[in-house]
Amino acid sequence: PEAAAVSLVIYDVTGKEVARLINTQISSGYHQIIWNGLDKNYTPVASGVYIYRLKTDKFCDVKKMLLVR
Repeated sequence: PEAAAVSLVIYDVTGKEVARLINTQISSGYHQIIWNGLDKNYTPVASGVYIYRLKTDKFCDVKKMLLVR
């Protein structure tokens, strides 16, 4: 791991951006981010399938996740 600009964004299944959890420079090492289930307007989102994209200068990964309330 090395320091990098990191972006972690959550989308709904239609591709609409729900929340942007990280968009900043992060130091090297291992980190944990917990999503509280709120959207950009701090409104709770519904249970269901969401997609997250983790992007750095040298890496990009997109995965599905399930939010269960």
